[in-house]
Amino acid sequence: MLSYTLKRLLQAIPTMLIVITISFFLMRIAPGGPFDGERALPPEIEANLMAAYHLDEPLPMQYLRYMGNLLQGDFGPSFKYKDFSVTELILQGFPVSLEIGGLAILLALLLGLPLGVIAALKRNSTVDYLVMGTALAGIAIPNFVIAPILALVFGVLLAWLPAGGWNGGA
Repeated sequence: MLSYTLKRLLQAIPTMLIVITISFFLMRIAPGGPFDGERALPPEIEANLMAAYHLDEPLPMQYLRYMGNLLQGDFGPSFKYKDFSVTELILQGFPVSLEIGGLAILLALLLGLPLGVIAALKRNSTVDYLVMGTALAGIAIPNFVIAPILALVFGVLLAWLPAGGWNGGA
């Protein structure tokens, strides 16, 4: 089992390298840039920003710099939030993401396991079809459709959960 897990993790490395590479070059091909805003910057300021973020270098140099920084765990500076790195922004939101993810796994286990066992014990019954239909609907319907409906039902109509924000769940 351990060798299988290690083999799968090693197979993930080239996949991640390909995804990172494709993402890097697609972002460079896309029209516009990180400093295009509502108003145009003076050429001198734009040139200084491009130099500060190494965006004035040839594309292969930018790619090698980016990959080297990634290997060191440095995701670079944020183009949107001044004086913040992307790593700092990720670390800032990580505790809330971990809490939400943990609660989601707990909920899935507490609901999914018993319902799956009941559906397995009562095969081809109404209960089985209802559980399987709900599970398939949950997989088939996109999150951006389900999320507002769940927020409306549990946050607004039933007032069991906060409808927006996190604040430790309060």
